[in-house]
Amino acid sequence: MSPSERAGFAAVVRSLAFYAAFYGGSLVLVVWALVQVIFAPGRVWLVAQAWSQFHRACLRRMVGIEVAVTGQLPPGPALVACKHESFFEAIDSLALVRNPAVFAKAELVRIPLWGRVARAHGLIPVSRDQGARALRAMVAAARQATAQGRHLVIFPEGTRVPHGQRAKLQAGFAGLYKLLDLPVVPVALASGTLYHRTWKRPGTIAIVIGEPIPAGLPREEIEARVEAAINVLNGVEPA
Repeated sequence: MSPSERAGFAAVVRSLAFYAAFYGGSLVLVVWALVQVIFAPGRVWLVAQAWSQFHRACLRRMVGIEVAVTGQLPPGPALVACKHESFFEAIDSLALVRNPAVFAKAELVRIPLWGRVARAHGLIPVSRDQGARALRAMVAAARQATAQGRHLVIFPEGTRVPHGQRAKLQAGFAGLYKLLDLPVVPVALASGTLYHRTWKRPGTIAIVIGEPIPAGLPREEIEARVEAAINVLNGVEPA
């Protein structure tokens, strides 16, 4: 067996161990979260944070993926705009940001059991096909979360974008930015080359928390600044 074949075989074995450990443990944590929903709903976020930290631990121990974070989030409510390359950041945002309210596809809250936990945690459903009505609902939920001092996490590209590529930000991002009147904290990361594959590879996922961008900027400026900031690890210039 050649060195490359051995490396490929090792990636398969380690990835299978990761899937077994993470998804098996996730089932236990979802049941724990459902108990919290019934008896102590205010503590659901702690289970979500534990789930995200467990995900990091499984990656480190089973796959050999480390997470390196540069920068810090500012205190007080803000719109945390995160690069989206893989499913990694959807889970890791719960460890990166303390008790965030996350904008996510409305389909997720329909998942049996998990969806109930997500609603209790404060996930903000995004329904792109319902226009102004959906935007009003998102803004109301976001304002409720910020009134509690929580950060809002959004993936402004709207979908996963392969590492080394750029995507225009979704139009709804600028609308939320204007209506919520919050600063934006851009988060760049490079997860796609290691995590966005069936057989994951060892290495380090870098996360860079950028400087806050103030509220109240024109649409063209906020979109350009956020797009540039979340792509600083992407290795490509804008087209």
